[in-house]
Amino acid sequence: MAENESEVTARPRSTDGRTASEIAADPVTPEGTLPGVDGSDNSEKKKRGFPSPLTVLLLVLVGVWVLALILPSGQYQLDDSGAPISGSYEQIDSPLDFTESVQDLLWSPLNGLYGVQDLDTGHVGPFNRGAMFGSGQVFLFILAIGGFMTVVFKTGSLDLGIAHLAKKFSSRGPLLIIVLSVLFGILGSTMSWSDETLGFYALMIPLMLSLGYDRIVTVAVVTVAPFVGSIGSTVNPFRIGTASDAAGISMGDGLILRVLLLVLVMAAVIIYTLRYAAKVKADPTQSLVGHDSIDEELKAQAQSSELAPLSGTDKGVIALLAGTFLLMIFSIIPWGAILNNTAADPITHETITKPFAWELGWWLPELTALFMVMAIVVGAVGRLGEKATTSAFIQGVMDFTGPAFLVAVARGVSVILTNTKTIDTVLNSMEGVVKGRSSIVFVLLLAVVTVPLAFLVGSGSAGMALVMPILAPLGDFAGVDRSLIVTIYNSIGAVLLLVLPTNALLMAGLALARVGFDVYMKFVLPLVGILTAITLGVVLLGTAVS
Repeated sequence: MAENESEVTARPRSTDGRTASEIAADPVTPEGTLPGVDGSDNSEKKKRGFPSPLTVLLLVLVGVWVLALILPSGQYQLDDSGAPISGSYEQIDSPLDFTESVQDLLWSPLNGLYGVQDLDTGHVGPFNRGAMFGSGQVFLFILAIGGFMTVVFKTGSLDLGIAHLAKKFSSRGPLLIIVLSVLFGILGSTMSWSDETLGFYALMIPLMLSLGYDRIVTVAVVTVAPFVGSIGSTVNPFRIGTASDAAGISMGDGLILRVLLLVLVMAAVIIYTLRYAAKVKADPTQSLVGHDSIDEELKAQAQSSELAPLSGTDKGVIALLAGTFLLMIFSIIPWGAILNNTAADPITHETITKPFAWELGWWLPELTALFMVMAIVVGAVGRLGEKATTSAFIQGVMDFTGPAFLVAVARGVSVILTNTKTIDTVLNSMEGVVKGRSSIVFVLLLAVVTVPLAFLVGSGSAGMALVMPILAPLGDFAGVDRSLIVTIYNSIGAVLLLVLPTNALLMAGLALARVGFDVYMKFVLPLVGILTAITLGVVLLGTAVS
């Protein structure tokens, strides 16, 4: 449906004039660089900065391959559930010569995508017959959800809906902070909502300033809250979905503990933000960033700006978006396994015994189809037309190809360790550290180890696919449930996102809000300490009751 000029300008846009969907696809300025908080060009800094995720993964890939040449091959005996039996490790002859090892390295990204594991030998290769080992299902799912969300953003309905929500509560500051923090936190928990929020700075900064707050409060709501939501990721397909698949468990495993964690960390960030906001409103001199002439202009903008009305079409698109994610959540939970305390199939994620008649038991193939179909439905309801819908979907697929490819490369590391029969050797070396220690000590050690791991490879889908094949079986030796391993790595890694200057989305948000990183750190470090304490307390509680 064509929009006139007044409708376009009434929809929320970033400070450089782009919509949230455009920023989500390319979170830099039109000139091609993300400006520093002081307005300077940081392109030279980017050149000298931390290597890209692909470079890091490729370095890890080569490093693991070299290590596999040195380490002896070995294997554990497995129990009926497929878990390694403690003390059963024994060394074996290497299954690959040097030439085959080189070929294995070159093929590892391909095998990480669509490699098949021979059921007799355990070897992973593109021409084998057996079980799928590669991350092809995850790869296609990421592309499908990328296409779906880009179609949603193309309609402009989600941008406008959140803008109306903010406007509705504009005269009730504390309630606005609570509602938007909860909304963004839930979106962060379920779908890694982060870059999509950048488009709302142009709307939220004037609103917060008009309520007597400052730009730090805007950062807390728009950027910090979604990252905090990721700490308590519930059914996040990018983080929990990828990790659960790599760990050989269902995404519903550990869900109750993650919901508890989400409630506690969101309560903490909301209370923390409200306390700071109240202090600034009572005494503006307490603001960490202060107020300038630009802030006064933005206040006037908030008082005079008008939004396009939320049409029936917009409401329909928002309802479809909410319904799609609710269906996803409902469909992947093995209700029979949870409520009847029975087993769930680690491959299909269906309840093995006593499933309920209404239980769907969907997993990545069905969810991929769901998002592809719903992209078409949203395009039709949003009146985009065939050309705009398909163009938006293809653009989303293109934008999400990079993250999806990183998952395949990360899975290639597991391929190398599997084909060289050294993954059990690594586990055996770690077993000596874990064996004889209490599960609580193991959990604390894992939390410490997660920090450098999450810094190097991340805690998103690529990082999860890389580390879970090793960390999950390691928990078997300590008697720690694999779902708890997933929760620990996800939560600690998400806490780290709040303070890493290499987090491009964090830096982009600070730049749009004109908040210096040093000032932001003064605000967020006490909160990080609180969130870390809550996270450790919840996982220790989970350890005690598991």
